[in-house]
Amino acid sequence: MTLKLYAHPFSSYCQKALVALYENGTPFEWKLLSPEHPETYAEFADLWPLKRFPVLVDGQRTVTEASTIIEYLDLHHPGPAPMLPEDREAALEVRNMDRFFDNYVSTPQQRIVFDALRPEGKHDAHGVAEARAMLDTAYAWLDRHMAGREWAVGDRFSLADCGAAPFLFYADWTHAIDPRFAHVHAYRRRLLARPSFARAVDEARVYRPFFPLGAPDRD
Repeated sequence: MTLKLYAHPFSSYCQKALVALYENGTPFEWKLLSPEHPETYAEFADLWPLKRFPVLVDGQRTVTEASTIIEYLDLHHPGPAPMLPEDREAALEVRNMDRFFDNYVSTPQQRIVFDALRPEGKHDAHGVAEARAMLDTAYAWLDRHMAGREWAVGDRFSLADCGAAPFLFYADWTHAIDPRFAHVHAYRRRLLARPSFARAVDEARVYRPFFPLGAPDRD
């Protein structure tokens, strides 16, 4: 039975799941979530009333949250590129880095973007300042972490890199990574060159005019 992915190509969390699917060449059916497909959105809302995407459907099973989807695929639809190492200690480090990118890169980045979407008079300047400070701290830590590394954990592309790719991609648009963090910039370039993520970026290119802070032409 064909896997179904309810997602939008411009969403960073959807791209996170897509990278894992593309890394392994896993066949799936796109269920595009957009105003042009209200029936698909209704299906999605029925499957997951919290209405947060992506959502993966495998037969009678519904899987939510990008990290869980990637682990589910690794377990039930494995391919040539495992997203988690078999060694439990190494897997723990991958999961820890996955949480780092979720909580300390994606979350503050999205806080800034969501603030830009608020109506006039409803902006949260203090919250945005906190988010920018968090990103600067995260960039500095990551720069030290990535010194001498190719990927986030060990020498293999993993679940952690699936999240790092879209989150650093949009974070640099939102709050530029300081040039002094050369290891972060080099890592971001490697992620952009990865065929799985390059495909996700190209699929979302048409939606760039909707980015509220203005999407740069450089990526």
